[in-house]
Amino acid sequence: MTGGSQDDETGRERRDPDALIARAGVRGDPDQDQHFLVDDRVLDRLPSYATDAGFDTGHVLEIGAGTGALTDRLLAVADEVTAVERDPTLAAFLREEFADDVDAGRLTVIEGDALDVELPEFTCSVSNLPYGASSEIIFQLLPHERPLLVMVQKEFGERMAAEAGTDDYGRLSVTAGHYADVEVVEPVPKEAFSPPPAVQSALVRATPRDPEYTVPDDEFFLEFVTAVFTQRRKTMRNAVRNTAHISGLDDPDAVVDAADEELMGMRAGNVTPAQFAALAELAWEVGEPT
Repeated sequence: MTGGSQDDETGRERRDPDALIARAGVRGDPDQDQHFLVDDRVLDRLPSYATDAGFDTGHVLEIGAGTGALTDRLLAVADEVTAVERDPTLAAFLREEFADDVDAGRLTVIEGDALDVELPEFTCSVSNLPYGASSEIIFQLLPHERPLLVMVQKEFGERMAAEAGTDDYGRLSVTAGHYADVEVVEPVPKEAFSPPPAVQSALVRATPRDPEYTVPDDEFFLEFVTAVFTQRRKTMRNAVRNTAHISGLDDPDAVVDAADEELMGMRAGNVTPAQFAALAELAWEVGEPT
């Protein structure tokens, strides 16, 4: 799985992930959502998935840097890296292990929870995310309109990338697709991590682009989609009526009466993002959202 240090394509010696864990004197803690990526092959491919897609690696944001195995690979392709790590012991280790890069201004280590700290301006983000917080982190990053390459739970990644009419399609698909083209680029087995997680993982790439539709208000659109998907087994007619307390509509009946009858007979899992957008625009106009 892992081996000794090797040189990358730039001649920089790659740090061995197992050796980093040993030097840090730590073990991954599943209770703290700590699963260190230790497969050299996956680690070495990660930067390529970003650079091959044309990501601007001028300033790479890494969330959940751990012992720095991915940080090391990112420093080989980036002008500057900001690594966010919530574990104080690991944050201190990163500053010591990569002292030369810190001193050169190429690496900044931020200690704290990515959801709480002030994030810098960045050109792309490449991260092995803590799975428990991956949804919140991703949807904090997507509005920045910067490319993302993230390691997530495989099921979560497949839902992000799913299309209407498929089993995996849902609120997550519409919301992620509102900001970016999303694709699963590689499944990653449990054995690539130490300790192995209970689930399979996947690398997901999100490339920002404007949606092929317009909405009256981003926040309302996403809340409206979220609301309707809480009743995905109901027809859209019933879902719109039953979730006004979530979507904030004062007059959901007016929306149902004004909407296309065929659309109102569909279920959320078969409604395309563009259809959701058109319905949200109608709801904005006649539903009296608060």
